[in-house]
Amino acid sequence: MTACLEDIACALVGGGKGILAIDESSDTIKKRFDAISLESTEENRRDYREMLLSSVEAMSQYISGVIFHQETIRQKSLKGSLFMDLLKTVGSIPGVKVDIGARPLAGFPGERLTEGLDGLRKRLNEYSRLGLRFAKWRTVISIDHVGLPTMAAVRKNAQALARYAALCQESGILPVIEPEVLMDGIPGDHSIDRCYEVTKYVLEEAFTALREAYVKFEGLLLKPNMVIDGKEARRASIDEVAEKTIRCLKQTVPAAVPGIAFLSGGQSAEEATAHLSAMNAGSNSYPWVLTFSYGRALQTAALIAWGGKRKNVLDGQRALIHRAKMNSLAALGQWSQDAESSS
Repeated sequence: MTACLEDIACALVGGGKGILAIDESSDTIKKRFDAISLESTEENRRDYREMLLSSVEAMSQYISGVIFHQETIRQKSLKGSLFMDLLKTVGSIPGVKVDIGARPLAGFPGERLTEGLDGLRKRLNEYSRLGLRFAKWRTVISIDHVGLPTMAAVRKNAQALARYAALCQESGILPVIEPEVLMDGIPGDHSIDRCYEVTKYVLEEAFTALREAYVKFEGLLLKPNMVIDGKEARRASIDEVAEKTIRCLKQTVPAAVPGIAFLSGGQSAEEATAHLSAMNAGSNSYPWVLTFSYGRALQTAALIAWGGKRKNVLDGQRALIHRAKMNSLAALGQWSQDAESSS
């Protein structure tokens, strides 16, 4: 079983490819549609996802897998094909977000605990029968200058991640674990060094919990935040973000983990690309592959170009192809500003 999961993991992170996350909650996708004055109906969400997923060039050349929202699993294109089947025709791997979101953690103001473990074994078995090959669980860790996160909040979220991962491996589904230290934070003006300190602690606790749950590191992927200063205190250079992120990962992530697929976490699309490329350009000696698992950083330009109009589908797809190609170059350490401008 572990060997099979490791094969899926390697396929998701190898060859300069990465993961497209289209697993936004209803509230999140509504906010994105609001930005283009589009109502968030089931039909509009389906049309948007079809625009992205039917881009053969993006899906076949640059995107190794797609994280679906549960709504998307059974959605069909206008021609009647399941979205999952569209992926399979181009060799991209379907996955699904299985948590049901972060809720306020009782007794811990400003902190949240991700829920969704109830009934998860049954859901995972169903997803496996449907052909989904990997799953994702996101925890969110609030950060401030001193008090947050608390030890209790970090450990409770780490234990939930570990239980989720163990259930995934039991079902033959690759777990992607996403312990995200939030860039916006409270109030979001923390330094990169504070982010380093908290990210290191969060990853240490996550892998301790995974080890205690007998989760096989060879059969999972990590989707972490980059070590970066807060949204209201952006001062760190591209090289500093890359250096501190790599240093943090080397101190916390076991070499047995096949790959690390970063989230973009509030960065601009180009920032997320530049940081990833700087990490991959710096060395070839990492024990794990470094690539991307971006949502907004891959989608925003495509969403704006599409604008909710079917006549703009090709424009949206061209924007997606460009960003996917740039991030593929970054996964190989070959992105440059010249490539960004000339592509």
